Amino acid sequence: MNKHLVLAESEHNPILPAPTEIIVGFVAFALLLFVLHRYAVPRFEKLYKERSDRIEGGIARAEEAQAEAQRTLEQYKAQLAEARAEAARIRDDARAEGQQILDDMRSQAQEESDRIINQGQAQLAAQKAQVIAELRADLGRHAVDLAGKVVGESLENEDRTQRTVDRFLDELESTSAPSTSTSS
Repeated sequence: MNKHLVLAESEHNPILPAPTEIIVGFVAFALLLFVLHRYAVPRFEKLYKERSDRIEGGIARAEEAQAEAQRTLEQYKAQLAEARAEAARIRDDARAEGQQILDDMRSQAQEESDRIINQGQAQLAAQKAQVIAELRADLGRHAVDLAGKVVGESLENEDRTQRTVDRFLDELESTSAPSTSTSS
């Protein structure tokens, strides 16, 4: 049993490592830290920086694209406003032109109406003068015939008859003219 006891005492405790193992572990850990710090960390830093630059570059590009989109939108809005203003100007010009055409057509129609009225009045005056001349001649003949019947002899002298008829009609017009002008 002694032998067992010595063995038990000389046996190493599995919970506590041996001091040589602690030293070897510490050296291995320091070596691992040195290698990681010397080779792995710079690579990680480089990858991290590249990724960071890509992200920041992407953000910058996105901001640039957004700014460009905003400029394009503003430009589009300006063009749209300009197009609307142009359309409004064209509409106003068309309205003004339409109004001018209407005014021209009205003035032409008025001129044509005035011309037709003046022409009609001229024709009416000419027809009136013709009718008056015809009536005068007929009235003169009838008056001469009637006078011849009243007097009992024929009034053959054409010039004298014409002068008498004209004088009679002029007197008749002068007596009827004041009453006609006041009634008109």
